[in-house]
Amino acid sequence: MSQLVTEYLPSGVAVLTIDRPHRRNALDNQTVAELHTVLDEVNGKPDVRAVVITGAGAGFSAGADLKARPEDFTATDAGPTAALLGSVHSPVARIYAAQELMASAFEKIHRLRQPVIAAVNGAAVGGGFALALACDIRFASPDASFGAVFIRHGISACDMGTSYHLPRLVGASRSAELLLTGRIFDAHEAERMGLVLEVTGTDDLLDRAVAKAEEIACHSPLAVWMTKETMWQTVDSPSLRHALDIENRTQVMCSATGELDASFAAFREGTDTRWGPL
Repeated sequence: MSQLVTEYLPSGVAVLTIDRPHRRNALDNQTVAELHTVLDEVNGKPDVRAVVITGAGAGFSAGADLKARPEDFTATDAGPTAALLGSVHSPVARIYAAQELMASAFEKIHRLRQPVIAAVNGAAVGGGFALALACDIRFASPDASFGAVFIRHGISACDMGTSYHLPRLVGASRSAELLLTGRIFDAHEAERMGLVLEVTGTDDLLDRAVAKAEEIACHSPLAVWMTKETMWQTVDSPSLRHALDIENRTQVMCSATGELDASFAAFREGTDTRWGPL
């Protein structure tokens, strides 16, 4: 039985639901391998314009599934790391392969051509926290909670991309406090620090996330892809000049599609209102 349910909406939005409510949507290797497969399928797919990730039941994801058994893992076709997991017997090699399998899935979300929105409906801790951070936008229900709890278990809180994403989202000082204490914080605090875009009612959460995804999906796929990619690249830019060079090349490339010329012409003719009241 699949651990990940994928629904393709007519609006061009794909909704991915981690479907393990009996384990608080904890991420075992099988689920992560399925996530890899789905991400590879939707990346750049013309009729998928945005992605929403959520969890089934009352939780988003409780992180790595500590009760998972090796025999539960069968998806060795989800790339070389997954294949390694199914073949090696060395404990160190297996742990490293499992670590890389999950971390590289979150990297795929970050690098996906389509924007990814997290609808955090409950606990997002450990690997679940890292999953939410890897998404471009986060909505949360009042029941949501967050935390980089790895440090509570004797290992670094910098795991699965948290040390990359969190300082860029909430700043270095706030990030240091959250990572060094490992404390769990609620949705409203997450909203105040800017980690969450909006806290909305539990019954409305998925609809709000999908509505935002649809707002994005109405734009040109290339423009959306280049906006996401350029924004994250310039976050890492060493200088303003570097950021401007990336933006300039991106705009010239996008203009080659002809959509900008068509939009200019429609504006001049008064048939395009997307430019607003200029």
